[in-house]
Amino acid sequence: MSLNWVSIFILFTTLPFTISQSPATPEAPAPAANTCNGVFLSYTYNSGLKLPPDNPKHQAYRFESTLTVLNNGLEQLKQWRAFVGFQHEEILVSASNAVLFDGNSFPASVGNGTVFAGFPMSDLKTAVMTAGDLTQMQVQVKIVGTQFGVGLRDVPMPKNISLANDGFLCSPVTGQGKSELHVCCTKDANAKSNFTVDDNFLPRQSGDLTIMYDVTRTYDSNYWAQVTVANHNPIGRLDNWKLSWDWMHDEFIYTMKGAYPYLADSSDCIYGPQGTYYRDLDFANVLNCERRPTIIDLPPTKANDTTLGLVPFCCRNGTILPPSMDPSKSTSVFQLQVFKMPPDLNRSELTPPQNWKINGTLNPNYQCGPPMRVSPSHFPDPSGGPANRTAFASWQVVCNITRPKGGSPKCCVSFSAYYNDSVVPCKTCACGCKSTSQTCSTTAPAILLPPEALLLPFENRSSLARAWADLKHRTVPNPMPCGDNCGVSINWHLHTDYSRGWTARVTIFNWDETAFPDWFAAMQFDKAAPGFEAAYSFNGTVLDGGNDTIFMQGLPGLNFLVGETDGANPEKDPRVPGKQQSVISFKKKDTPGINVPLGDGFPTKVFFNGEQCSLPSIYPTSDGNTKSSALLFSVLAAAFVLLLIQQQ
Repeated sequence: MSLNWVSIFILFTTLPFTISQSPATPEAPAPAANTCNGVFLSYTYNSGLKLPPDNPKHQAYRFESTLTVLNNGLEQLKQWRAFVGFQHEEILVSASNAVLFDGNSFPASVGNGTVFAGFPMSDLKTAVMTAGDLTQMQVQVKIVGTQFGVGLRDVPMPKNISLANDGFLCSPVTGQGKSELHVCCTKDANAKSNFTVDDNFLPRQSGDLTIMYDVTRTYDSNYWAQVTVANHNPIGRLDNWKLSWDWMHDEFIYTMKGAYPYLADSSDCIYGPQGTYYRDLDFANVLNCERRPTIIDLPPTKANDTTLGLVPFCCRNGTILPPSMDPSKSTSVFQLQVFKMPPDLNRSELTPPQNWKINGTLNPNYQCGPPMRVSPSHFPDPSGGPANRTAFASWQVVCNITRPKGGSPKCCVSFSAYYNDSVVPCKTCACGCKSTSQTCSTTAPAILLPPEALLLPFENRSSLARAWADLKHRTVPNPMPCGDNCGVSINWHLHTDYSRGWTARVTIFNWDETAFPDWFAAMQFDKAAPGFEAAYSFNGTVLDGGNDTIFMQGLPGLNFLVGETDGANPEKDPRVPGKQQSVISFKKKDTPGINVPLGDGFPTKVFFNGEQCSLPSIYPTSDGNTKSSALLFSVLAAAFVLLLIQQQ
């Protein structure tokens, strides 16, 4: 009997406490936050664990940390971004309440530091707006990852932390003990902005390439979105583009127009939560259920297809040209129907995908930021009426051209000149070397070549290169240098130089089997571009803006650079590259003081289809021109003898 009374007593003493419990509240900010009248950031190391296998020279450890961003200012912080200067070869496995600003998915290598962007809460309100509600003022990012080399007795802290939003100045980073960093960032009074606090949306940003994600129709369980990829860089380009992103809430693609998934497969839905919820949906008609789908463009034959096409600016085989080349072909558009999952079954619950990536075949690398909510886009009324239709919601993704650390170019340049009969070839391994076990040297500099060697594939140049070196009394490294391994090479030949002008000859070689329709090349100079006169077999012009870049493309009907083909007798003849060539003329009156042979006549940067090419580190010199020097000496000697005869 007494046992029953004890049980009842315990039940009634614990019941009120259970009923009165409220949802978990966010952790209180560090005391140092009280003195910050701006945006306060802190990074706290929480715990670590040694990971197998044992490797004393490069031991891996798990770490768990918390990044806190708190808005103590008077203005709402929109699209917050925070930099963490990781420095121990960290690999991030997960991060709550944030995504990586560079568009990478987890796991991600961040040993040189990274920027976090808020998701799903991207805006932080003020204490005044919320009566001090930390759930709206503050975000805490729980970070889990792997670091190397810092044992459990030490603390693997980042170098620094800072707010990455424009228009803020951060104080020096301070520490509290060994496991916590603090910084306070305040508005820069001198910073200019086209955004006001009263605006509901951030202003649209500029970049090399922008992607708009516009929701055009919305229902409780699904919506239609239009994706617009627009190129804004005068020498940027994409061929056979592939676009990918991450769904964050188990969404899936039901149907598309103007583009198609690289993999049409609904099996992930059938065996996932989507199949459990949508029991009556025929998943045989679902296009893609991948968490990270890859989207590709359709061929032009599908442009007027009633099922897949009839979308303006679609269906171009993934080619997006620079606006300086053809504005009508600088945009690509497609539409998709997206099904949502609980708890987002409301027509106003709209979440864009994150971690956007876009790339092409022989094109520059693009780094894309997170989608930012912007003012709704306007579209022409499909009925042809005078009014525009407005999107229900719009997000903008800004992508900029970048060269990843350790990345290799995809094209290269060789130099030659009228005053030297040797060609300075593309650099050794200019576009990377496939294997270190090969019998060539990856570090030996490329050896000078006779001009005719440029017409041969690298594997057929060895005998010519050795014979040329013997003829010129040059030593040949052993082993021989590896090839450039580039699919496209460009030869810039200084053709003539005279008192009022000079000429060059540019030759483009395609060593790949893939042809390049609507190709273009761009040459950047320190001094020569203002003197550009004409390109005789190409369409050439000086780009507006810097007045230092010459843009060249094929003439109408001649803008198709064919791929490499077999020789006349494939059993013994080497393969033949696709080739296009033009002479380019310059005037000197607009470039006073130009010294053509000493370097001013050679480009400092070369681009092919938007990709920056590898350049030689040296120019041709007159020292090696025995043939031209001998001819010049003979002419001077004859003139001297003639002068002596006349004086007698």
